[in-house]
Amino acid sequence: MDQVDCIVAGAGVVGLAIARRLARSGREVIVLEEAEAIGTGTSSRNSEVIHAGIYYAAGSMMARMCVSGKAALYDYSRDHHVPHRNFGKLIVATRPDEVDKLQSIKARAEANGVGDLQLLSDKAACTLEPALNCEAALLSPSTGIVDSHALMLSLRGEAEAAGAVFAFHAPLLQARVRGSGIEIDVGGEAPMSLKCRLLINAAGLAATTLARRIDGMPLDRIPPAYLAKGNYFSCSARSPFSHLIYPVPEPGGLGVHLTLDLAGQAKFGPDVEWIDSVDYVVDPQRANRFYPAIRRYWPGLPDGALMPGYAGIRPKIVPPAVAVQDFVIQGPREHGVTGLINLFGIESPGLTSCLAIADHVADLTQA
Repeated sequence: MDQVDCIVAGAGVVGLAIARRLARSGREVIVLEEAEAIGTGTSSRNSEVIHAGIYYAAGSMMARMCVSGKAALYDYSRDHHVPHRNFGKLIVATRPDEVDKLQSIKARAEANGVGDLQLLSDKAACTLEPALNCEAALLSPSTGIVDSHALMLSLRGEAEAAGAVFAFHAPLLQARVRGSGIEIDVGGEAPMSLKCRLLINAAGLAATTLARRIDGMPLDRIPPAYLAKGNYFSCSARSPFSHLIYPVPEPGGLGVHLTLDLAGQAKFGPDVEWIDSVDYVVDPQRANRFYPAIRRYWPGLPDGALMPGYAGIRPKIVPPAVAVQDFVIQGPREHGVTGLINLFGIESPGLTSCLAIADHVADLTQA
């Protein structure tokens, strides 16, 4: 049986960042991807927002990875000519009873190390965005947008330049812990078995399924899996906004917010539904609940302007009744399996955090 050093299962943005980081440190890396190309799942079905790190619980892995990842992602995008734009974001209170919530959001952001949020009066906010309706707002200057596909292409290119090898249509079927390594069976047109010293489970939506295929992985350390589908709509009307617009968060989510692509075209979402299997179809009728939500902050949204855009699915590891989850990155210290690192629940802000997560995983391999 052939032996390799590192195998990364999953070629989404996080798997790519990890492969790049490990390969550039001098390790032999093979990336296995069951799809036909990089980033065909969650990584290509998101709003492409570079998040500031505002909403997450202080001290959580999401908060730490997002704040450090944001800085790293802006630097990387600039240095590697990845298209991006620092639009900034307004979090808007559209009712008087929401105004006090802005201060608590600001305090949480500051606890996470985000010190650049600015409280704005309604007049100041509407000076920035004349089409906006609000009672007050928070300005997040460091929120932006990145071209996620260009980012993934750049990460893959750097990984390959450092010697990483990619195998597509190559699902990891099962694995077995054997002494100081892990034996894996790979499917596809050219099935094979390999032994590796290090296996990184970065399979996104399939991460918990993959973990259950590893003989020797304690089942009680694998979290349950849930699928939260976010439906997004595009807008035929020209956006009057130059910032991303988010309402004050509501129970269970961030509400229907307005994001922009790099050309300034508006898109709205998410409308979340919990599903039992992967399904990316957007029901046009769901737009009916978008209009009143959007018109709270954009009264001028024209009738009939919303069109089905895309759907993305978050790999949740908590049920709908639990409002908050955190990234779970397990090394041998947590599960007892030498040479295995699992990444569970890597949803938003996974894109923003990808470089920081890769550094964290690299540190775990040295522990």
